[in-house]
Formats: sequence, structure tokens, C-alpha cells
Amino acid sequence: MKDTLAHALRPVRLLGAAALLGAGLIAGCGSDDANTQSIKVGTVAGPETDVMKVAKQIAKEEYDLNVEIIEFTDYVSPNAALADGSLDANAFQHEPYLNSMIQDRGYDFAIAGKTFVYPIGAYSERYDTIENLPDGAIIALPNDPSNEGRSLILMHNKGLIELKDPTNLEATPIDISKNPHNYEFREIAAAQLPRVLPDVDLAFINNTFAQPAGLSLDDALIKEGPESPYVNLIVTREGMQDNKAIQQLVDAYQSPAVIDKAAELFKGAAVPGWK
Repeated sequence: MKDTLAHALRPVRLLGAAALLGAGLIAGCGSDDANTQSIKVGTVAGPETDVMKVAKQIAKEEYDLNVEIIEFTDYVSPNAALADGSLDANAFQHEPYLNSMIQDRGYDFAIAGKTFVYPIGAYSERYDTIENLPDGAIIALPNDPSNEGRSLILMHNKGLIELKDPTNLEATPIDISKNPHNYEFREIAAAQLPRVLPDVDLAFINNTFAQPAGLSLDDALIKEGPESPYVNLIVTREGMQDNKAIQQLVDAYQSPAVIDKAAELFKGAAVPGWK
């Protein structure tokens, strides 16, 4: 009977421990005691993480803030981890994507600060100019809501297709009203786009994934300019955006050393979004 009761109570005890751990994360983040000032921030593996490492160093030197960086390889998990309390903040997404996730999944998130604009570009291993792209070309698009629309709007602005509503940031191929060149579209996870590039005629690839794959924005056949509205953000849970440690992280990120590191890694293709 004791063994049965102990077994039955075990999930409750584990759940209680998990709840205490989550509370400890928040308490540590909000403490005024420098010895307990620590936060966990999620990033996408690659150069954006390397940029955050510089912010981590600045945060420690300037504020005695310990920043633990948790790396992810996709765009969905960092928000799920922020929502369940595994993270205190993340830094990987722009506002249109954030809004789509809030709408689709009901996240209670808030913007704490801005990072960089990482322009998206369309790359090809088969053609040197967009004018040489043939009728019936196979075009790979990021399959997340905002970046797919972002790519299609670029094509619309270039005159390659016409969208029913070119202001619709979440446009998909079904929102194309005219496709005079009979392009075929393939919707692919953003992180996989560099891998499929040899198998398609054109692929729209976020600079986050293009740069590690050896692709330069200078080589893109279509690309965003610095006026892009897709500035990336530091995001936290609602109510924590003004937290002292969160704002120290933002200040550390928006520093000259971070700008210099981003310029080095992205070769000028990272535009500070807070200026």
C-alpha cells in the first residue's frame, strides 16, 4: 500500500518541483541581488547566437548579469520554451512572426527591445540574375507564416507575380492572383532551405541561415533593403518587459561591441533596428 501510495504521489511531487523551478527562474531574473541576477535567453544556433555571446559578455561586465544562452535550431521551440518558463527571453523573431504566433497559439508575450534587421534574399545556384529565371521555375519559400509572405511580397514588388493584397504580411501561394510565369512553389522549413537550394531554381533564405551556409546577401537575386520593417526583437513574457535584468540584457545588446560583431559576422547585412 505504501509503495502504491508513494508511486501515486510521485507525479504530484515532480510537478511541484517543476513549478518551484519555474518560480525560481522568475525570481532570479527579478532579484536586486547581483549574486542572483541571471537570466536564460533563447537564440537560433549560428551567427545570431555568436552576436548574443558578445551581449552576454557586456551584460556581465557592465551589470554583473549572468546570461545563459540556450540554442535552438528552429523558429517554433524558442517561443514554446519562453511560454512554459524555460526561458526568460528569446531573441530571434521579428514582429510579424511574433504576432502570428500570439494569434495562433495564444502566447502572452511582450517586446522588450529591438535587435537587427536581417534582410531575406532569394538565392540560386542555377541562374545569375532574376531575369534569367525561366517560366515554370521551382521556387522554395520559408513555410512559417510571416517569412513566406515576406518572400511573396518581394516577388510582387519585383513584378514576378501579383498578390491579391500586397500588404498582407501572411500571404501564401493561394493569395497569388497572377502567376504569368507559372512558377511552382515549395514550402520548406526555413532552416532546411540552404540544403534544398541545389534542387530548386530559387530559394528565399533568411540571412540567419544563409550566412552559415556560405551565402552572401550580395549574391541574392532579390533582397530586402535596410528599410525593411522586419526588425528582430528581444521578447519576454507579458509583465516582464520592464524587469531590471531584461532591460540590462537589452542595453547590453544595443551596444557598440554587438554592432561591431554583427557587422563582422554578417558582412554589413545586419542593420541595427533600434537606431
